[in-house]
Amino acid sequence: MADAIFEHPRLAAVYDPLDPDRGDLEVYAAIAEELGARSVLDVGCGTGTFALMLTARGIEVTGVDPARASLDVARAKPGAERVRWIHGDARDLPSLRVDLATMTANVAQAIVEPDDWRATLGGVRDALRPGGHLVFETRVPARRAWLEWNRDNTYQVTDLPGVGRVETWTDLLDVRLPLVTFRGTWVFASDGQVLTSESTLRFRERDEVEADLAAHGYVLREVREAPDRPGREFVFLAARPEE
Repeated sequence: MADAIFEHPRLAAVYDPLDPDRGDLEVYAAIAEELGARSVLDVGCGTGTFALMLTARGIEVTGVDPARASLDVARAKPGAERVRWIHGDARDLPSLRVDLATMTANVAQAIVEPDDWRATLGGVRDALRPGGHLVFETRVPARRAWLEWNRDNTYQVTDLPGVGRVETWTDLLDVRLPLVTFRGTWVFASDGQVLTSESTLRFRERDEVEADLAAHGYVLREVREAPDRPGREFVFLAARPEE
């Protein structure tokens, strides 16, 4: 089941306006161009920002996400009819042969349970054409990003057109590596409603991810840094072998 931040209709509706700077997605768009990808599977597509970025560049996109409310937001955006939207996860995919599969932002880390992670890697591999690529990022555990997940660092007040003032912040709840749990809070001034969403992320070490990829039949091509977050992210670029 998806976290409330993605599944609650009111939170899904403000997800994009509360985080409008998605410059991180340009990294993935550049990789798609670098690889000459003409078809992309966007795993954990959320509200569809990246999927629509790619379709605007002439790429055929399938977006899959377990959060129906986020998909509802995606489907309502201009150009959404050009994307094939699927409610589910990598185990629910139809027969595909895409050039590239992506898991942007925190998607890979949000797949917490080992069985779900293995199923995701297997499902994505099956959806790739021989020679197709998988690219995703995970935070570098040693950087301990969770130390900044507190109200002092995350509190903000945003006035949203048609919504009103929204207060938001994050509280760190539990660190039991490799798992980190935190809670987001949203306060809507228009009616005083307070909504919260608890999330857990798995911080995998580089060698663990490399072993998981090899176990599921991938060839690791490269591990890069996210250029907008140097030293903070591993960006894995792996491929399904040619047959």
